[in-house]
Amino acid sequence: MGGFAIYNNFAFVYDKLMYDVDYKKWVDYIQELFEKYGVNPTLVLDLGCGTGNITVEMAQKGYDMTGVDLSPDMLACAMEKSRGKGLDILYLNQDITEFELYGTVDVILCLMDTVNYITDKRQLRKLFKLVKNYLNPGGLFIFDINTPYKLEEILGDNVFYEIHNDLVYIWNNEYDNKRKICRFDLTFFTQEGSKYDRFDEIHYERSYSLDELKYELTEKAGLTFLDVYDHLSFNKPKNKSERVFFVCRK
Repeated sequence: MGGFAIYNNFAFVYDKLMYDVDYKKWVDYIQELFEKYGVNPTLVLDLGCGTGNITVEMAQKGYDMTGVDLSPDMLACAMEKSRGKGLDILYLNQDITEFELYGTVDVILCLMDTVNYITDKRQLRKLFKLVKNYLNPGGLFIFDINTPYKLEEILGDNVFYEIHNDLVYIWNNEYDNKRKICRFDLTFFTQEGSKYDRFDEIHYERSYSLDELKYELTEKAGLTFLDVYDHLSFNKPKNKSERVFFVCRK
């Protein structure tokens, strides 16, 4: 299943953990990419949409959105947000490495390091081929990754924690240099009345080099690589860039 787990309790604390992400800024950047590469999309697919933050923001901009995610709990959160804003968004409970649509779309997004979660290169290849299959001619595929530098030097073999009024979490990481996989052991304590409930998650992300991804996109999937940019910018990636965005065309 491409390295994904069904998140259960994690889905309901996800937005609290991502409180510092400016989703409006991400969507503004995506629209700048549309303008730069001369596309005016109507139908947009959000792969690995999670709790729907990007999907909802895009729908509010007028795009006809479809969101795909493996986690029913994530999708439940996304649907609740959509209903609350009066938005008609199609959500599909599918593995992004095996997704099926009724037709093609103008743009496919795969954001928030979702690609890193695909730890098997064969599954990654399946994803990229499906992307090509479901893109209209001239359509864009936009995705971001946590860079090898971030996974190996920033996240790997480190411990992080945060304390909120109703949530405490500890994030213990281990990087396997041979397999190029970072394991995240997450422990959460959520407040229920006067008590805290504990639950644990294990996530994995794989480190992919830029050249490795370019090869898979072009030589194996047949997409046209356009460019790769440092986080939310039009600058070239640096040695210590932590997140980069790929832009490809069918």
